[in-house]
Amino acid sequence: MAANRLFVVLVMLSCLAASCYGSITFSSLQRSLILTASPTTGQVVKAGEDNITLSWWFNTTFPANADSTYKTVKFKLCYAPISQKDRGWRKTEDEIKRDKTCQHKVVTRPYSRSNNNATWTVQREVPSATYFIRGYVYDAAGHEVAYGQTTDSAKTTNLFVVKAVTGRHVSLDIASVCFSAFSIVSLFGFFYLEKRKGKEAK
Repeated sequence: MAANRLFVVLVMLSCLAASCYGSITFSSLQRSLILTASPTTGQVVKAGEDNITLSWWFNTTFPANADSTYKTVKFKLCYAPISQKDRGWRKTEDEIKRDKTCQHKVVTRPYSRSNNNATWTVQREVPSATYFIRGYVYDAAGHEVAYGQTTDSAKTTNLFVVKAVTGRHVSLDIASVCFSAFSIVSLFGFFYLEKRKGKEAK
């Protein structure tokens, strides 16, 4: 009986801990990371081809020890409001685990106060849309504790456009042309051989 009670207590404590850490909200985070990205406002970036360079550093207007628990920074490509309209699968939620604003991973780096840079090639699977970039800062336990982003709080400035890959890849077109040429040559060769066999038979 005592063992059963202990088990129930442990389960309740686990659930309580999960609920505490599972409900981190974006509004509760400090914007203590300054983040910039290379695309200019309105610039069109091609998926699968173009690179984006990020630079970030700690906002020194915060207390000197405000970043004492910072361990990792994860950057993501996030949909701007104009590309979220009437698309529930991109909906913004204050609870970070339920938020669908930032769905595309960019880069992950250990936290450092200053002189940070990274270059990322926009992946081919990124869809056409208007974006900004956000970086979440995590503590040693893997919980979000701060953030930075390339746009303002209303997500209306410094937005850029990604143009998705459309149609067939160039290599597929080349392969298709080569195969077609080979087929034509083979067909003519077949007719030539048949005609020659016919003449020899006569």
